[in-house]
Amino acid sequence: MTHPLRLGVNIDHVATVRNARGAGYPDPVRAALMAAAAGADGITAHLREDRRHITDDDIARLAAELTIPLNLEMAATDEMLAIALRHRPHAACIVPEKREERTTEGGIDAAGQYDRLAPLVDALREAGIRVSLFIEPDPRQIEAAIRLRAPVVELHTGQYAELDGAELDGEARTEELRRLSDAAALAAKNGIEVHAGHGLTYDNVGPVAAIPQVRELNIGHFLIGEALFLGLDESVRRMRAAMDAARG
Repeated sequence: MTHPLRLGVNIDHVATVRNARGAGYPDPVRAALMAAAAGADGITAHLREDRRHITDDDIARLAAELTIPLNLEMAATDEMLAIALRHRPHAACIVPEKREERTTEGGIDAAGQYDRLAPLVDALREAGIRVSLFIEPDPRQIEAAIRLRAPVVELHTGQYAELDGAELDGEARTEELRRLSDAAALAAKNGIEVHAGHGLTYDNVGPVAAIPQVRELNIGHFLIGEALFLGLDESVRRMRAAMDAARG
């Protein structure tokens, strides 16, 4: 059975533009509400340890004002756990985080960090927060997610998205799609819901959206960039249409 494919819109970079001037606008909460009206099924926000874009106040307002699910991306730290437990978002996606990176680089090593992740996953799950692990499409990481009893994994699609135009129809792209498809199948076979995201655009989203086990795509930077030209409403609607066409 092929399930409907949900779209989660990440509004981090609305906050990036706001913070560039230290003003109160543009407001990421307003963007989240507009995305919801345009057809987003959920909103993702990454509260980084250095607060480079989303702030604590943004999370509080999103939790209070959204009528669709909030997915809080968070590092595996005690500070972020406490924030998640205070606001009780619908979901929390545990991601790797390095201060010097521009954006999240790769998936978290769930296998190598099992002992650190286990108590965080347990605490979030006990609080009724749906836990997701942002991981590479690798059997070892899927197996770690199974042992951690994480109900959701989000597969990192960055390597697929970064393939240049010369490779788009070539062997490298085919291999990366196979890795994503195999990982999705392995996770779903073991009762884990599969999400995917990072670097997806109108041009490359189709093959990932067509993987039948994938239930949700989380997309942010591209949609906010396109909103500069199309408006946020149209940016989200076009992605929704591209996903639906690929799902067929």
